Amino acid sequence: MPAPPAGPPPRFLTGHLADFRADRLGFFLRCAREYGDVVPLRLPGRRVLLFSRPDLIEQVLVAQAANFVKHFGLRMYRPILGDGLVTSEGGFWRRQRKLAAPAFHPGRLAAYAPDMTAAAGRMVDGWASAAAAAGGGPVVRDVHDDLMRLTLDIACKTLFGADACPDPHAVGAAMESALRAIDARFARLLPVPDWLPTPANLRLRRAVRALDSVVGGIIARRRAAATGAAPAHDLLSVLLRARDEDGSAMTDQQLLDEARTIFLAGHETTALALTYALYLLADHPDAQGTLRRELDGVLGGRPPTHADLPRLPYARQVVGEAMRLYPPADVLGREAVADCTVCGVPVPRGTTVFMSQWAVHRDPRYFPEPEAFDPGRWTDAFERALPRFAYFPFGGGPRVCVGQAFAIAEASLVLAAVCQRVRLDPDPAFRLELRPSITLRPRHGVRVLVRAAEADQRKAGRERLTAP
Repeated sequence: MPAPPAGPPPRFLTGHLADFRADRLGFFLRCAREYGDVVPLRLPGRRVLLFSRPDLIEQVLVAQAANFVKHFGLRMYRPILGDGLVTSEGGFWRRQRKLAAPAFHPGRLAAYAPDMTAAAGRMVDGWASAAAAAGGGPVVRDVHDDLMRLTLDIACKTLFGADACPDPHAVGAAMESALRAIDARFARLLPVPDWLPTPANLRLRRAVRALDSVVGGIIARRRAAATGAAPAHDLLSVLLRARDEDGSAMTDQQLLDEARTIFLAGHETTALALTYALYLLADHPDAQGTLRRELDGVLGGRPPTHADLPRLPYARQVVGEAMRLYPPADVLGREAVADCTVCGVPVPRGTTVFMSQWAVHRDPRYFPEPEAFDPGRWTDAFERALPRFAYFPFGGGPRVCVGQAFAIAEASLVLAAVCQRVRLDPDPAFRLELRPSITLRPRHGVRVLVRAAEADQRKAGRERLTAP
């Protein structure tokens, strides 16, 4: 019989919890490089396996998906996400997925594109105003903060409709407060029940109530206005009209759970992908120049449209490479609900399997010079030769992110709309620190220097000369 896989020595009571909490990204990467593709780990009360090979990951996410459910860490987010697509399981999840899928049909993306590029234009206008106030030179921007606001605006308009969400930042503040309360749970050695009135649980309840008050009000108003009205095309309206084979629709609670889930997934993860893309472009002027030449050649100074996406391959490559190096979700987890064997590895019932995008996306077996930012690596030939789950920023299998096409289109359009108008340079005083939780967040934002691109500078100069 083959020897059982080896792993780092655990502490007596807490196992590998201290390593996991102190530096999850570095810990998983060290485990994969020092101990191999299958590494046994231990967290308090839990057996864990870290899988770092594409065929193992494919078995868990696709071939043997029926043997696994979402892991314990993600279930901590149920107070926010309820029984939405991210957290629900079984037949209920299959029904919700089927009802939600039409909202993300690729044919709908063209209708959302103008809102995306308009929001990007407003953000760049704000940068230009800040630069003008500073005398026309470069300005330091926390692009993570700016992009969170931008994608918040886009999420409200595409999910709820142009006029349905009077104060997007109230929704964002409630969601942020709830996420902070949930994140605190990962730092605890022992779980605290939701019903216990601890300060953290009380903060979480207040945040969820505030979020539900806004979103629930939007749902109620939309239901009341739907009778006899022309069908709207925002995502909420599509979910309201969705019907199962028996003619049943989503209840208000199901709509609320899905709206919260879509809002979180579509808002924060896209903002993170764009944040890291701009950070990497600022540090790599050659890649930034290649992107700008593509944008100038295709767009000629006009805003990008959904129809332009096939002609902007490098913009898509930049987004893809940014998500390789800084995946918005840096680890996937599944829990075995039955004894099974994955590529010869026994996985007893109750075992948690972690699959780290951070570690696999940096594996030199699949990505030459894995730490290098190289958007040009994403040629058709490279993608065909890449094992299926060597790159999985959106997961895979039946539970693959339903909004994958939406997110890629949004990120590519916003990136194009921004980079055609600005030049990005690194801020010498900034050092990136990461804070992984449910998403891979920057601990202290992401600061870059922003200045107008040459074409915008020339336009601004002409406007000053012709001003009365």
